[in-house]
Amino acid sequence: MNHPDCRLNLRPTGTPRGVSSVVGPHGVGASPGDKKSKNKSMRGKKKSIFETYISKEEVSEGLKRGTLIQGVLRINPKKFHEAFIPSPDGDRDIFIDGVVARNRALNGDHVVVKLLPEDQWKVIKPESNDKETEATYESDVPEECCGHHLLQQSPKGCNDSPDVIIEAQFDDSDSEDRHGNIHVLVDGLKKLAVHVPDKGKEDSHAPATKDENTSLSQDTRALSEKSLQKSAKVVYILEKKHSRAATGILKLLADKNSELFKKYALFSPSDHRVPRIYVPLKDCPQDFVTRPKDYANTLFICRIIDWKEDCNFALGQLAKSLGQAGEIEPETEGILTEYGVDFSDFSSDVLECLPQSLPWTIPPEEFSKRRDLRKDCIFTIDPSTARDLDDALSCRPLTDGTFEVGVHIADVSYFIPEGSYLDKVAAERATSVYLVQKVVPMLPRLLCEELCSLNPMTDKLTFSVIWTLTPEGKILKEWFGRTIICSCTKLSYDHAQSMIENPTGKIREEELPPISPEHSSKEVHQAVLNLHSIAKQLRRQRFVDGALRLDQLKLAFTLDHETGLPQGCHIYEYRDSNKLVEEFMLLANMAVAHKIFRTFPEQALLRRHPPPQTKMLSDLVEFCDQMGLPVDVSSAGALNKSLTKTFGDDKYSLARKEVLTNMYSRPMQMALYFCSGMLQDQAQFRHYALNVPLYTHFTSPIRRFADVMVHRLLAAALGYSEQPDVEPDALQKQADHCNDRRMASKRVQELSIGLFFAVLVKESGPLESEAMVMGVLNQAFDVLVLRYGVQKRIYCNALALRSYHFQKVGKKPELTLVWEPEDPEQEPAQQVITIFSLVDVVLQAEATVLKYSAILKRPDPEHSLGLEKEESDEEPED
Repeated sequence: MNHPDCRLNLRPTGTPRGVSSVVGPHGVGASPGDKKSKNKSMRGKKKSIFETYISKEEVSEGLKRGTLIQGVLRINPKKFHEAFIPSPDGDRDIFIDGVVARNRALNGDHVVVKLLPEDQWKVIKPESNDKETEATYESDVPEECCGHHLLQQSPKGCNDSPDVIIEAQFDDSDSEDRHGNIHVLVDGLKKLAVHVPDKGKEDSHAPATKDENTSLSQDTRALSEKSLQKSAKVVYILEKKHSRAATGILKLLADKNSELFKKYALFSPSDHRVPRIYVPLKDCPQDFVTRPKDYANTLFICRIIDWKEDCNFALGQLAKSLGQAGEIEPETEGILTEYGVDFSDFSSDVLECLPQSLPWTIPPEEFSKRRDLRKDCIFTIDPSTARDLDDALSCRPLTDGTFEVGVHIADVSYFIPEGSYLDKVAAERATSVYLVQKVVPMLPRLLCEELCSLNPMTDKLTFSVIWTLTPEGKILKEWFGRTIICSCTKLSYDHAQSMIENPTGKIREEELPPISPEHSSKEVHQAVLNLHSIAKQLRRQRFVDGALRLDQLKLAFTLDHETGLPQGCHIYEYRDSNKLVEEFMLLANMAVAHKIFRTFPEQALLRRHPPPQTKMLSDLVEFCDQMGLPVDVSSAGALNKSLTKTFGDDKYSLARKEVLTNMYSRPMQMALYFCSGMLQDQAQFRHYALNVPLYTHFTSPIRRFADVMVHRLLAAALGYSEQPDVEPDALQKQADHCNDRRMASKRVQELSIGLFFAVLVKESGPLESEAMVMGVLNQAFDVLVLRYGVQKRIYCNALALRSYHFQKVGKKPELTLVWEPEDPEQEPAQQVITIFSLVDVVLQAEATVLKYSAILKRPDPEHSLGLEKEESDEEPED
């Protein structure tokens, strides 16, 4: 392919040298690191826009010496020219200014950076309006730390009702991945620090001056270290983690007389973090050049195939036309492709690894190798729509007042021979991906939904952990082993909740699912009550021991059975039945972690959760202090206590707790799989949120390959198979891949929720809700929309205001809004907006596809001067 001459004049007229400039939403931002290239003449040979990557040898040497730093690149989705990597010392993230300094790296890539000279570091002006100095734009709260749900596809042929409730599944409830969270955390710690207006401008009506990333001049040398942010440029890409695929639309080039116009079209990605891409016209639809408007709303997938040093834009190939932008299925396919999710059908090679003679029955020899638990009262508790049932529970009272409690997990590893095609594909997929309307499974459906799934009244192969527990949850005995079970019933969370809420009453047979004749509803009911009682004790003790929980607002959708469009949504309620399952899954995961680490101290696959980012956390504490809310972050338990004990249970206090929980989710780091032999310091094994020394994932092997690996380790530890023949670094590579795919899956789930919510606003909006103010700026303020869990910015110039006035009262920022009267004879209503104000907002669709905005509702006259403690007896509508 001949590469187009794709140079642009990088500097808009009048931009002084040394100041960052940006060309268009996908253009190139000049960075402090590329002054030399800017001064060179554009005549003669092509000018290199990007620096040549350094050699692998230079990378290795620089990382050893500490002159280079490696990390995962995070690009701000709202300000595409700003990027960051975490600082190795846990301090404020390292800033990478502009596309040139990013040097063709994309979001999520593992990069090597070189720090710029200190006089080119970012100056964080104390009077600036922009406190966005961190890279955690999307929250990384681990699932052990917050209730999470997997959005289950509804069963096919569900004709009894036109509507399908997509329920939140707290699978094994290790509470780590807010699956289905509408939590949109794209602005990092933006404007959380108390805003200070421009000096001498207490009354800020004029547009806020933007915080340019200024270079440090001589007279600013005296600035304290706190006001500087280390800045760097990318010198090497260690691993291209980004898929190099993007969804977007096609456009003709602007200059019809150029040579490029005859050869290339311009692909404009929906994600502004991806560059614009030149695509050959021969790849485009035949009539695109003559009828470009016909394709204005057509969504395409494009893959980047090259990006030269002398080219502003990448070169790519169109992969596929998806359909109309804004429609659920094309948008969903685009999301899956961008994040590298394999949603293709399983190949014949993979399917040949499955049992061929159906219906499959357990081979007779397995009964001699396993403990037979088929007569025990064992049952599953899952969302009503769940099909892949990983885990079952049992609880048998013993004569001495203790209980035999079992966690029974599908023995998926039995069906996946190591080294087989099935093993390789499952390892590559690494996780099932749960979208609002469907699941992209890790394993073929025959395994997921039939052979492995612990469906009721069918003999199943399982791996069990069985304890003897006191009523207080103290472990007296522990047993691990392969088993055979026959679940007596499939309870939903609603069924289990009814049993918990009616401890003495009999639940009518028609309200329960079928139960096998060997067991009675009374027996199942009592087992649920006993499990609930023990789970409460386990949970209480976990928090006494210093665990942290950051529950976030989560959405569940009601879908139209015919069209698949969202009809409504509601916040998912995390109840005692969810907590019951969660406690025993956590207990099993911790027990297995200790077992495999004791046996294989160099080869155990474990899960660690690093402490939160120090700088972000200290900024938040300072912010809370300024708001008169002391928060103790000395440990996970202290933070949990601060967030749970400080507040009452009135509406205002609960809303404020939601906002603070949202804020404190941001400094949290990802929990990570790792090989124990790769970390020398055992203190690094710890799980911050759970506050335990060892943890792993064992309880969801149908949907997570890490759990399959742990099952194999446990089998070897118990003598069922030979010791693992794998080096720690090879196991770490598998762990890294699981981490990557888990993160991609999490983002896809969040984007799926965001897609459905945007469609809901368009189809059913405007939507009204109460919201709480999270941050106050000169001309805008951020709110958490409480009914839907979304975070939005409300701009004063979009409201029917006569005027607005920004000031600081003590250390608290405050916006006074003066509303234009609806009746000219009325006095204008004033409304004071401060952090933690409760306000009413309306979410309404914009003209741009899948965009919606928040508008502040005009206050009632009697509530116009402060809504902080407004009370209401009304329940929010679903």
